Amino acid sequence: MNLSVIIPVYNESNTIEEIVKRVKQTGLAGEVVIVDDGSTDGTREILARLDGEGPIKVVYHDSNQGKGCAVVTGIKNATGEVVLIQDADLEYDPRDYPALMQPIEEEIADIVYGSRFLGGPRRPTMFWHMVANKLLTLATNILYNNILTDMETGYKVFRKEVLNGITIHAKSFNFEPEFTAKVLKRKFRIYEVPIRFTPRDYNEGKKIKLSDAFEALWTLFKYRFID
Repeated sequence: MNLSVIIPVYNESNTIEEIVKRVKQTGLAGEVVIVDDGSTDGTREILARLDGEGPIKVVYHDSNQGKGCAVVTGIKNATGEVVLIQDADLEYDPRDYPALMQPIEEEIADIVYGSRFLGGPRRPTMFWHMVANKLLTLATNILYNNILTDMETGYKVFRKEVLNGITIHAKSFNFEPEFTAKVLKRKFRIYEVPIRFTPRDYNEGKKIKLSDAFEALWTLFKYRFID
């Protein structure tokens, strides 16, 4: 299958080259669409050097618009039949790509979520962040009658045609709940697989905040009743 890997990036000069190297090493990405969301730390200069190198295509936002906007821009610029979203911060490991792709290749799923809570190897840290993730997933399951284990995972893989007729309005980290709400309402086949996870903490550059959890909860509730 022709796989497009989308990497939204904002001020990740310390990790962007390494994650691109790891993605390329999988040998699975037909194209790598990197969307720079107005970086100011030297990331753009690194990307200018990488642009056009093998499967790499770089798209630039003039200003910081948020992760959701960057992901949507990446999807619009992707040409593959399958899209995989990859964070730039090294928390998620591209060595999991074969497992993430397998349910789609076997035609038992339209969408695959890489779950951090299905027993895969992970760095144990940030207890309250884990609690917030589990509560948001519980809210998802109550509202949409499902049994997901990790709604907020950054690893989402899907056939690009899934988004035909779906408009994503998310600007920031609320992409995850909006995407999840809309595909669950449309009864797409979702599969979860365990993944590796190496979370970084805030002094290492983690960007998501407590306020984003409340926005995610509101997003889940809102899209249960509107589209």
